[in-house]
Amino acid sequence: WLDSVPGRLLRETGHAAVAGCLPNLFGYHIVQIGGYDDRSLLAASRIGHRIEFDVDGSGAAAAALRCAASALPIAPDSVDVAVLPHVLEFEADPHQVLREVERILIPEGHVVILGFNPWSLWGLWRLAHAWRAEPPWAGRFYSLARVKDWLRVLGFDIESGYSVCFRPPFGGERLQRRLAFMERLGAYCWPGLGAAWCVVGRKRLMPMTPTRARWKMRRSLIAAGLAEPSTRVASGPGNRCP
Repeated sequence: WLDSVPGRLLRETGHAAVAGCLPNLFGYHIVQIGGYDDRSLLAASRIGHRIEFDVDGSGAAAAALRCAASALPIAPDSVDVAVLPHVLEFEADPHQVLREVERILIPEGHVVILGFNPWSLWGLWRLAHAWRAEPPWAGRFYSLARVKDWLRVLGFDIESGYSVCFRPPFGGERLQRRLAFMERLGAYCWPGLGAAWCVVGRKRLMPMTPTRARWKMRRSLIAAGLAEPSTRVASGPGNRCP
C-alpha cells in the first residue's frame, strides 16, 4: 500500500513532518521504532548514533534490528530521541509501547510520534475498508488528543502537535496534483482534519523529594502528644551561662 499514490503521499508528508522536528532535538542517541519505508526518517537529525528497529516484519531496508515495540532491548534512561512512525495503530497494547518509550528515554528526552487521524477523510475511508483486514485500514486509529493525554499521564510535556496530509486517500497522480492546494488550505481552514498527525513530547524531569516531608512527620508526632525536644539549657547553680 505504501507504493500506491495515497501511500506515497502519506510517506512524503510524514517525512516532511519529522524532518521539521528532528533538527531541533539534540543528544547522543536516537532510535526509530518501526519501519516506514526504505528511507530513514532519521536523516534530518543531527544526532550521530542512530538505531532503527523493525517491529512489524515489514523488512525495511534501513532497519538493522528486529524486536517487539512493547519490549525494547535498550537500557533505561539511555536514549535522547525516539521516533515512532505509525506504530501505535497496529499494536495490541499501545500503552505498553509508550511505557517502553518512557523507560528508555533520558529525563528531558523527546519522543516524536506519527499516527493516523480518525477524524478525517482517511478515517471515514477506513470505516468502509476495515473489513478487508489490510493495512493501513486494519489498524486502530487514535486521535491526537487521546495520545496527548496518554503522554501526559506518563510524565511528558507536549511541545507540539498538528495534522498533516489533507488530500483524500483515493485517486491517481493526476487527481492528487490537482488537489495539491488542499495542503495549504487545510492547514489554515481545517487544521485538525488531516489524514495523520505528528506530536512531539518531552519527558519531564522529576524533582527530588523535598526534605519538608520529615518536618511534617515531626510536627504530627508533637501534635499527637509527644513532647517537643528543646535545645535550651536551663539556668541554675550548676548550669550558668558565661
